[in-house]
Amino acid sequence: MKYKLYLFPLILLLFSININSQAKFTNPVLSGGYPDPSICKVNDMFYLVNSSFEYFPGLPIHQSPDLINWELIGYGLERKSQVSSLVNLMDVQSDGGIHAPSMRYKDGTYYIITTNVYYDEILKKTNMVNFIITADNAAGPWSEPIPIKGAPGIDPDLFFGDDGRVWYVGNKMPENPKFNGEGEIWLQELDMTKFELIGERYSLWKGACGGVWAEGPHIYKKEGKYYLMIAEGGTSFNHAVMIAVSDNIKGPYVSNPRNPIITSRNLSYDNWVNSTGHGDLIELEDGRTYMVLLGIRNEIKRGSNMGRETFLVPVSWEREPFKWKKNKNLWPVVSPETGRVERLNKMVFKNTKQRKISHFRDEFNGDKLKLNWNFRRFPIDDIYRIDQEKGILVLACHPNQISDRGRAALLGFKQTESTYEYTSHMIFNPKNYGSEAGVSMFQKDNNYINFTIIKDQEGIKLKAYCKRDNKIQSSYQKYLPEYSGEIKFKVEANKDNYKLYYNIEGSGFKLLATLDGSIIKSNGYTGAHLGLYASGNGYENQDSAYFNYVNYFVKVK
Repeated sequence: MKYKLYLFPLILLLFSININSQAKFTNPVLSGGYPDPSICKVNDMFYLVNSSFEYFPGLPIHQSPDLINWELIGYGLERKSQVSSLVNLMDVQSDGGIHAPSMRYKDGTYYIITTNVYYDEILKKTNMVNFIITADNAAGPWSEPIPIKGAPGIDPDLFFGDDGRVWYVGNKMPENPKFNGEGEIWLQELDMTKFELIGERYSLWKGACGGVWAEGPHIYKKEGKYYLMIAEGGTSFNHAVMIAVSDNIKGPYVSNPRNPIITSRNLSYDNWVNSTGHGDLIELEDGRTYMVLLGIRNEIKRGSNMGRETFLVPVSWEREPFKWKKNKNLWPVVSPETGRVERLNKMVFKNTKQRKISHFRDEFNGDKLKLNWNFRRFPIDDIYRIDQEKGILVLACHPNQISDRGRAALLGFKQTESTYEYTSHMIFNPKNYGSEAGVSMFQKDNNYINFTIIKDQEGIKLKAYCKRDNKIQSSYQKYLPEYSGEIKFKVEANKDNYKLYYNIEGSGFKLLATLDGSIIKSNGYTGAHLGLYASGNGYENQDSAYFNYVNYFVKVK
């Protein structure tokens, strides 16, 4: 009886701990390279879209019933016809392509408005095409891009007024910029029947910091007033969210004296997350407000391989308390308890449990690739196929190598954490010198790790090589006289390093190389991908590699 009396409080304590642990969620809510989030709500479902830059398919779309658990349901740009004309994802430069989309819903139609940024190397000119796509279902299919003629700048948004008018709001460079990167926010009515700008154009605001990369505008209406929220400071350590208010959508806008409303610029460079900004607000049925925004986790040298990810923070609305002010404005207070993006946060809805996605496996037994797979630009025709009966992905050894603005036999899915294990099994019997295939961890055209089998005149060799800043920074190789056509690759990532293992003839995994974990740290707009690669290294041939599966799981930290 004595033991039972001791046991009851212990059970009660454990139950309490379990309940409390489930009352929290962990940021980021969308791990991996998912920057510039924009959010909307339709019925009981939330929808999120992110920038995708040079990657294809473009404009990933997730859905969630609770703001915490997000499911990838499709892409806004998934057909060649959508990305091979004015919108160009065929030979677009790194960090070009699809920038800062905004997703909105009105009267049964979903809208995504965004910018394609393309640098013409011949004309030495950057073209920015602002365009809209529409759909009846957030998962797609989405329409062909509809360009908005005469719309300068980037980062457009749509505002649907109570009077039926629709407004285009975007950023642009002032007529006489005082410094590189100066921006201002502008507004103009949009005819939704012709998708044409009409009427007068209004300059709204240069931001709270003098227009230093003033971009990413969104307009909201609350209690009869218009709120203009923007990103400012550039998407790095000085990134911030600013807001202004007006009685009229056309302005003038009054800056919040307490700007920025969320930032990490005032915190240590070694804070757990930096570069927080580029937010979008969503109001719940019960009147509460939340913000989605981007941030960069401090995992490796004040950054991470995942790059800019999607975070969630609570927002309250507070009226100015100053007795001497006649008109006391109502302002959003972001993360009101601490004023910063926190790792652990109170759950949005009761009886909700966060289910972090920590595993991805593809055995290639479907009729098409899973939604997780991405390419750097639109893929080369017939570069891969799925043998559904055998459960095999066949990847051709195309002559192309990974190159600046090029397309290669390369595909991958997003790295979501700094510690993981990634494995794949490959059957590869090359007949031609130069044929190469294996696994790849990649960021950009000039930043990747390849771990492959390659045939040369001396035989079959295993090779691992890393490229960064257009230079091969390290290379390891080993001839494999015992190789009989099959190999298992294993990559173990432990934040600070990568360990590359191989297994042939069922002999157990052997270590080939240990690499610096920061080799593919994000230094641009995108995050790292893990995937598969094949090449003829400049030679036409009929060689192909056959992959039975890929398996990725996050290791407990």
